[in-house]
Formats: sequence, structure tokens, C-alpha cells
Amino acid sequence: MRLATAAQMRELDRRAIEEFGIPGVVLMENAGRDVAGEIAHAYGPVAGKKFAVFCGKGNNGGDGLVIARHLHNRGAKLKIFLFSEDMKGDALTNLGIARKMSLDIKVISSDLRAETSDAAHADLVIDAIFGTGLSSEITEPYKAAILMINANARRVVSVDMPSGVDSDSGRIMGSAVNASLTVTLGLPKRGLYFYPGAQNAGDIRVVDIGIPSGAVEEADIPASLLTREQVKGLVPARLPDSNKGTFGHLLMLAGSAGKTGAAVLGAMAALRAGAGLVTVGVPESLNDVFEEKLTEEMTVPLPETPERTLSSGALDKILDILEGKTAVAIGPGLTTNKDTAKLVAELLPRIKIPMLIDADGLNILSLDETPLKNVKAPVVLTPHPGEMGRLLGVLTREVQADRPKAALELAQEYGVTVVLKGARTLIAGPSGDFYVNPTGNPGMATAGTGDVLTGIIGSFMAQGLSGMDAAKIGVYVHGMAGDIAAADKGQAGLVAGDLAGAVAYALKTL
Repeated sequence: MRLATAAQMRELDRRAIEEFGIPGVVLMENAGRDVAGEIAHAYGPVAGKKFAVFCGKGNNGGDGLVIARHLHNRGAKLKIFLFSEDMKGDALTNLGIARKMSLDIKVISSDLRAETSDAAHADLVIDAIFGTGLSSEITEPYKAAILMINANARRVVSVDMPSGVDSDSGRIMGSAVNASLTVTLGLPKRGLYFYPGAQNAGDIRVVDIGIPSGAVEEADIPASLLTREQVKGLVPARLPDSNKGTFGHLLMLAGSAGKTGAAVLGAMAALRAGAGLVTVGVPESLNDVFEEKLTEEMTVPLPETPERTLSSGALDKILDILEGKTAVAIGPGLTTNKDTAKLVAELLPRIKIPMLIDADGLNILSLDETPLKNVKAPVVLTPHPGEMGRLLGVLTREVQADRPKAALELAQEYGVTVVLKGARTLIAGPSGDFYVNPTGNPGMATAGTGDVLTGIIGSFMAQGLSGMDAAKIGVYVHGMAGDIAAADKGQAGLVAGDLAGAVAYALKTL
């Protein structure tokens, strides 16, 4: 499902009106009628219920007037609060219709609290103030209205966007409506899925306002929301005559003294995600520890440094054991030991199978990106915001301020697939397209969940999926596993091992 910016949506509206000949007032009518239908679907029959409808002076306000009209026709008791009568075009047309229908309309002047006191007693408030039309910080009287709505409304339905949330970035423009439900028009907007604005959106519904499908297909919209249907189609088939070799063999290079858990979690998750075989290359003095912790997974003891990390002396043996493997994952618990970094630098250009680089593998590359420039195989990078900042040479807050920009910059600079972890994990490719993952919860903000993700994505790469497809299904299943585990154990006490154990259940639900 594509995610549009405000500009992209305006262009689709323009094409629908100018090139396809659909009057704007028809699009507005479709929008208002269908939002009214969604309200009835979500909250039951509207007859006899009290509604307060807040309308700005732009097209979002016009949508609100249409919604009010359709709710009135269904028997609702409503009051419309206008911030201005200075409407234009289709919105003005609908204001005229509302007046001819003798709908209860109040124009807000100065004493907003007194003039809108009825809204506090409404069963539901409709926010049709700004939509995607907001381009600056919220000012009065809009700020006071938003604060009043948030303080008093029992339920709030926002039209297209919660007013005060930037529709492109999800940034809060001073203050924003806390919606119970957002009914967005035509296409969902990016800001509904990016934090902090995503927290204000409530449940999200998308209504078709009549924009021709051909215009949508032709539009240059690089952002998409991952959906269950899309991800379901990526699950590798299990034919009756399959064997363990059918589903690939993942090699993980991971672990060090004090960080054996990272390798264990990744290896366990890889098998749960369907890899036929998983081998973990570990510092030789720690092999007994891994033999104790791992059952179905295999281990290979490798030469180590005095600090019990993988050493550059392990290069030839690693190249030998890469034979027969179908993917390799590098980094969890590896450390940035100088000799370990030398191993990574010498190894990456010589790998011929798809590889995933995470954690300390990324930290090593942030010190010297030359090995990444010289790789010859497909690569997936899975940084969290701090690691991304180090790779790009910027502060973490700069990454978080524009996550799509950061992910795309790294993906296009090195020709790799980038998984930028965090709330609403992003997957970006060199083509400029990127995907937003809707699954997951705050309980996953705990040590080791990134290692589980490494194992899941690495597993799908080993099973033959492209780096982009492995990343898409990997992050979606990872979030689903977190949601399943949180439903069972709660968010506060969730640990990464719970996620690894829930991966199989997440795949089963697909």
C-alpha cells in the first residue's frame, strides 16, 4: 500500500480533476460520504447521537461539511464549528448547501471556550480543521481548539490527518489532535505511520474518493506500507519432497566473551524462520559455551584474539566453511577489536554469497567503509539509529529527524538494502523505493531483539529470497513475533528470547 506525501496527493487530485474531468466537488462528496460511513461502521448507528464538527476554511473543512450533512441525513444531532466563513471553491459550495439545509453552524469568534462548550457533551468530535494542508506551527485559535478537543472529547475522528500532525514527517506542529480514528482519503499519508504523529492517529482507515486507479499506478510514489497480503506471498513454499538442504544453510559469524547471547539468539531465530541449517562461527575458546547453549544449530570454533574475539587468522578457515553455505550474517556480539576489524575488512570483498551485516559489523564499517565499497555480493545492512549515524557521520537525532532520507542515502551510496531499525522500521533500496513496517510494539525495546532480526532476515536470505524481499518479510515477521509475545507476556517483561520463540507462530499466522 503506497504512502503519499501531501504534494503527491495534491498532484493526484489535480490529475483527477484536470485530466480525467472529475469535478473537485465530486471528490469532496465521495470523501465526506465515505467518512460518514466509516464513522457509522466504527461506532454504530448515528441516529440520535450528538456530534461536534470542527471545520477549517480549506478543503478539509469542506470535507467536514459533507460529513456533517450525511450524518444529519442519518439522524444525527450535530453542531458545526467554523473557524472562518472565508471558504472558497468546493468548500464554499458545501457551506452553502449546509446553510440551505439549516444545519446548526457556529462561527468561532473570540471566546472559543464559551462558543464551543457544546462540544464537551458530544458523543463524538470530528476534526476537519487542517488535513494535509498544514505547513506551519499551530497558532490561535486553532491551538486552543485542539487543546479543548483533547481535554474533553470522548471520541475523535480526524479527517485525512489529525490536525497538528505534519502529513509527510509525522512531526507534531506545536500541538495535535489525539484521534481515536483517522479516516484518510485516497491514499494513506506518510505522517500517519511515522512517530511521533503515529501516536495521534488512532485506528487508521483508508477510503477511496474516486481518483482513477491509472493515475495512482502512474504516480511516482516511492514509499509503501508493508501489508500482510504482500508479506504472505514471500513465505517460501514447503513442498512434500523437501529436505533440510532445500531451505538453505546460513553461516553466522558472531559472539565474543560476554556476548555469546547475541549469537545464540540470532541462530535460534534463523532456524525458527525456516532455514534448513545454521552454523555459527565462534571464537574457539567459547565453543564449549555455544555447544551448551545451542542444540539444533551447529558451531565451528575459529582462531581468536587474546580478548577472545574472532581474529584475522580465521580468514582462511572461514573461506573454507563458506563453501556450501547460501548466506552469511556478520556482526552480533563481534566487538570492534582491531584484529577482528581486520578480519572483517579482508573477508567482505571475498564473500560470494548474499550477506547481512549488523551490530559490530556495522560499527567496524563506520571506522572504514572501504570494504563495503569493494563487496561483490548482495548486502543487507541492519543499523539502529545510532549505528546509522556513525555510518553516515551524523548525529543520531539527525537520523531520527528524517529516517527515510537517512536510509535512502546509505542504500544508494553503496548499492545495498538498508533496514533502519526502530519504531516503524524502514527498508530502503538503491532504486529509491522504501517500505514502512507497521508491526511491533514498545516491549521490543530490549537487548537482543536486533540479533533476533538478524537471524530472521539471514534465514530468508539463506532460503533464496533477495535481500529486499528477505528484509521485508523479516521485519514484518519480527514485529509480529513481538506482538504475539507481548500478547502472552505483556510488554514490560518481554525479552528477546520470547521473540525468537514466537517467530514460528508468526509464520504460522501468515
